Amino acid sequence: MGATAGPTLLGVDVIWVATILSGVTALAVMTAIYAVTTVRDPMARRVRALNERREQLKAGITASTKRRAKLVQRNETTDRLRSFLGSMKMLQDSQLKDAQLKLLQAGIRSKEWAVAVIFGRLALPIVFGGFMAFWVYGTDGFIEWSALKKYGLVAGTLILSYKAPDIFLKNKIQKRSDAIRKGLPDALDLLVICAEAGLTVDAAFHRVARELGRAYPELGEEFTLTAIELGFLTDRRQAFENLATRVALDAVKGVTTTMVQTEKYGTPLASALRVLSAEFRNERMMRAEEKAARLPAIMTVPLICFILPVLFVVILGPAACSIKDAMLSGN
Repeated sequence: MGATAGPTLLGVDVIWVATILSGVTALAVMTAIYAVTTVRDPMARRVRALNERREQLKAGITASTKRRAKLVQRNETTDRLRSFLGSMKMLQDSQLKDAQLKLLQAGIRSKEWAVAVIFGRLALPIVFGGFMAFWVYGTDGFIEWSALKKYGLVAGTLILSYKAPDIFLKNKIQKRSDAIRKGLPDALDLLVICAEAGLTVDAAFHRVARELGRAYPELGEEFTLTAIELGFLTDRRQAFENLATRVALDAVKGVTTTMVQTEKYGTPLASALRVLSAEFRNERMMRAEEKAARLPAIMTVPLICFILPVLFVVILGPAACSIKDAMLSGN
């Protein structure tokens, strides 16, 4: 006897679809359980890196030249890449400084990765562009395409592979800047409270970093590093300038400028920070209102593509089934 066919809906086996959806649901539940049970504290690794940075700063101020040489460990791979790029006249100081600045703004402290970024601009087009050129012109993978389409595919692969390191760094900088922007008004409010309580700037930054470290890890990391630099650098202004350099936000530059001016002229810190906090909160509210105003235009396409067809099926489906049953019974 042949197997009986299951119920169908619009020509699709309902049991088969339900089995696939059950498998997908089970996979999603297992993934969620794994993500919850394996969650890690994001501050542990950051605090460890900041402690290492503090030891390096301490060694740079108090240790001798011989001890400093022991702390700085040379990476053989980076040296080889540096010598290779230097031999090809591709390692310029301006490019290296620009890559190091982007790495700092992306939260990557090691300057050795700047050489890897420059090397990636050279190696990725050769690897991916060469592979795509061989696939297009050396095989029959795109035999039906015209010559213009083949050229466009190879040229697009070359351009994207060359821009891939910069795109990656830009995305990390944008995400990090957005995370810091969200927590900056709260951090300024806490700084105001600490300043009115009589804490010094170093202690205030330490306190804010400890209080906001879990909610805003990126902001807590930057404030902790700034507090460390305030305690060890001879020029306190340099610590604030380093903070403005590491964070690609105009708001942070405004905060650092205010801090420098209060240090220089002795103006009240709490009142200046309170004004900045109010401005940043208003800016955040305006940005939220702007996103809300764009929402109707953004929702038009999903409404047309996904919601209206379902409404048509729900509304017209029973009527279509009734008409079909009436026509069959009439015949």
